[in-house]
Amino acid sequence: MTQNTDFDTPIDRTGTYCTQWDYVQDRFGLPGLLPFTISDMDFAVPEPVLAALKQRLAHPVFGYSRWNHDDFKSAISHWCQSRFGCAIDKQHVVYGPSVIYMVSKLIEQWTEPGQGVIFHTPAYDAFDKMITGQGRACIHSPLVNRQGRFEIDWGDLERKLADARNTLFLLCSPHNPTGRVWSRDELQTLADLCERHHVRVISDEIHMDLCFKPHTPYVGFGPSNHWALVTSASKSFNIPALNGAWALIPCPQAREQYLHKLKDVDGLSSPAILAVLATMAAYHEGAAWLDALNSYVRANHVYLQETLHKAFPEISYQLPDATYLAWLNLRPLKLNMAELNQALIEQFHVAIMSGEVYGEAGRGYLRLNLGCPRAKVEQGVAALIQAIKLQR
Repeated sequence: MTQNTDFDTPIDRTGTYCTQWDYVQDRFGLPGLLPFTISDMDFAVPEPVLAALKQRLAHPVFGYSRWNHDDFKSAISHWCQSRFGCAIDKQHVVYGPSVIYMVSKLIEQWTEPGQGVIFHTPAYDAFDKMITGQGRACIHSPLVNRQGRFEIDWGDLERKLADARNTLFLLCSPHNPTGRVWSRDELQTLADLCERHHVRVISDEIHMDLCFKPHTPYVGFGPSNHWALVTSASKSFNIPALNGAWALIPCPQAREQYLHKLKDVDGLSSPAILAVLATMAAYHEGAAWLDALNSYVRANHVYLQETLHKAFPEISYQLPDATYLAWLNLRPLKLNMAELNQALIEQFHVAIMSGEVYGEAGRGYLRLNLGCPRAKVEQGVAALIQAIKLQR
């Protein structure tokens, strides 16, 4: 199958009910802004995925479907082995409509109201909303910025793991928004600490394929099976609108409890068939496209790094390990971030996510989506530089 790796040619997404482009006014107040916001990409999906969807669309019946078959599970097993050298037990695979849904259901299973869920900050804003909404406590363990590289504060983390009120650790791997890929040693230390303090682990790995260095899935650390890995092909292959995710839940009782909730309580066990087919096609035939994508996105990061440093030597943007999301530390410039964001919107017609969206640890930062053609990146970075200059 031909792989279309032309990431330079812009694709007009307006008029497609697209959150990032058509509904930018909802968050930023004005229509028609150039968006660098929601974490999806402006790129066409791989040709094998389109071909699989077109083939299914040629059949005129769209009845209920199934995910619990060997074709789906084998595609996931193949991807884990070929991409990460990670052997999985296919019996541990379960489906869900989205990563956040699956994480939410596991938090509901593995914690009681009032108990604490620990996670690193800055953090994807859905974590706080989901955990608070379930009546659990958000326990923040801030990452430490050491010369542009974010590290775990092991002392802080262990103190919070040792608190008997905190019973679950929600790992973001790779980390959003900082772009850290955790090393095997870091994951092993984390697993040992959680085992010691009887804390379960959920690893959200939705960005696992968008890496510029090797990623290690959270599989097989420690002797217990009190963990789950939750992920999706949605970010990697730009198919979030299809809905669909999967998880590895090695504990049989936990797996059955999750499936009971999915099917008998929430009535969501019949999957979106296009998502199942897209995932299988991507995992069997999408590797070359993904390699090209990662190279292109990394080059966008390099462009941002070099252009910003040339304009403002005080800014030392370190290339992330993963994701198409740039986590920009503008604190050295001592800017009024509210005025900067206002200028970006009102004077330069550009929408960039404020770091404060991701909690107190994000003050003074911007999160810039680089999953787009270079020409768009150039336009957005030029606007950012000019908006900064207005504040100085």
